[in-house]
Amino acid sequence: MWLLLGGLMLMAHLPWRLQRALGAPLGLMLARLLKGRRQAAERNLALCFPAIGDAEREALLRASFRDLGIGLFEFARAWWGRIEPMRRDVQIEGLAHLQALQAEGRGVLMVSGHFMTLEICGRLLCDHVPLAGMYRRHRNPVFEWAVLRGRLRYAQSMFGNDDLRGAIRHLKRGGLLWYAPDQDMRGKDTVFAPFFGLPAATITATHQLARLTGCAVVPFFHRREGGRYILRIAPPLADFPGNDVTADTARINAAIEAMVREAPSQYLWIHRRFKRQPDGVSLYDKS
Repeated sequence: MWLLLGGLMLMAHLPWRLQRALGAPLGLMLARLLKGRRQAAERNLALCFPAIGDAEREALLRASFRDLGIGLFEFARAWWGRIEPMRRDVQIEGLAHLQALQAEGRGVLMVSGHFMTLEICGRLLCDHVPLAGMYRRHRNPVFEWAVLRGRLRYAQSMFGNDDLRGAIRHLKRGGLLWYAPDQDMRGKDTVFAPFFGLPAATITATHQLARLTGCAVVPFFHRREGGRYILRIAPPLADFPGNDVTADTARINAAIEAMVREAPSQYLWIHRRFKRQPDGVSLYDKS
């Protein structure tokens, strides 16, 4: 693990143009090496885009792995490298929404999805607002150290998924907190809510945090267009939270689905998003 991290640290300091050139073939190589992850991505695309043809779906699969390879270099730069090349061409839409909420002293929960650009765009946003993050702790102590050390270079603070009290205090004090609830956390506080028309086990933390703190819930989308980064901050969700936790969770999934449809190749399709189902039958091959 230390050798892997050492390699990533070295990768972080390569010229950005070279990183982009190497990223695409690296991603395609990973598609061949990580057979299980490729199969998960293939199945996800078949489930989420049943109306497109096989050739179009295969092209999207290849594009997603190319973006995964580029995303690895972006992760490395965000954690250990210089991001001046990225700062030269950044478009941020809706920053006024955050500034207005900050002026009110109201906490903000920024909800996003697991896109390849999440680390680099999180760091770019921190040029403009103080942002904290919420994340799932890692069992491997080396990777846990690397995640915290890398993200705390730019984030105000980081809260593990077992530190809800810390996250609640941060939001009650008017802080900004980013997190992505679009993976199956396998905890007890989950409901099945639609995602691309399929039931997906989804953590209810968005509803719970908003209810406990009175924070605003703001969808945050980010994508790469060539060498340009576009960050879009939506207005706060109206009438959130409501009285129905499942309905609120479905609203969050719908917001993330809309983000995915806008840049489908940059979404992390290798996660088995639909593994748990209400009837107990997995939608993935047991192999």
